[in-house]
Amino acid sequence: MSEYKERHENEIFTKVLKAGRRTYFFDVRETKAGDYYLTITESKKNFGENGEASFEKHKIYLYKEDFKSFEEMFKDSTDFIISQKGEDVISEKHDKDFKTKSFTIDSDEEI
Repeated sequence: MSEYKERHENEIFTKVLKAGRRTYFFDVRETKAGDYYLTITESKKNFGENGEASFEKHKIYLYKEDFKSFEEMFKDSTDFIISQKGEDVISEKHDKDFKTKSFTIDSDEEI
């Protein structure tokens, strides 16, 4: 069994959003009882003084019983930001023409 497969054997579905130096992974996983839950992982690429790359990761586990509340609060929060600041990015680090990419990994062969 590959190292990837061992680490991800309980993943059912994956979506990846690349956003500059950050990558967001939306993984549907299966519990031992056979139910599904969602993990959202933010991975940020950093470079040390020696030029070596490292990744800082943060993960959220989201269970079905919290989906509706999470979705409502996420929408309320994003609607507030857009209503207050608009959709334009206000940062020198972001290019307004930057396009995000999204894809799904279906098998080990695609890695």
